[in-house]
Amino acid sequence: PILASAHDSGCIRLWSIQGDLMKELLPFSKDPSGPLTALCTDTSTKMLLAGSKEGYIICWNIASFLEDSQNNKNQIKEKLCWRAHATKVVDLFHEEEKNVVVTASIDGSVRLWHDMNAYYFGYFGQTRKFDLSDTSRLILPCDVNNFPAIIKEESKRMEKKLEYPLMLDRDK
Repeated sequence: PILASAHDSGCIRLWSIQGDLMKELLPFSKDPSGPLTALCTDTSTKMLLAGSKEGYIICWNIASFLEDSQNNKNQIKEKLCWRAHATKVVDLFHEEEKNVVVTASIDGSVRLWHDMNAYYFGYFGQTRKFDLSDTSRLILPCDVNNFPAIIKEESKRMEKKLEYPLMLDRDK
């Protein structure tokens, strides 16, 4: 078992049950996600989703890491990042069987998205029925103008471990 915690710095920390820090993740995508406000996984714990104060949803593939967290080759890869709301995401849910991510914001909207490519299906309260089979049309909610960013496998590693040791340089 692993515990995931979301932080104001925009990072996610994965902890062992004993309280040891196992991994620290920072979003890789070009859009600033801001402080993280919501976390969820799918039922099979293959995907980790985070919502941010800026309205972004970030999706990581964590399956290989969870199979063997001691193997450094098993990396956590960011798959997808998109702007779901113009304001803070307060909750999100992943429905694995239907491949749907449900997001909720402080603006009162609850929206449905396709989990693999972030196609927008609609919002709760709309007059038309949801068509979860149609992912060919690329539409966005009226308050969002950023298209989803799909992160390619060959992109740089998503984990950023930075160390800044203090050193006295007498020549300077």
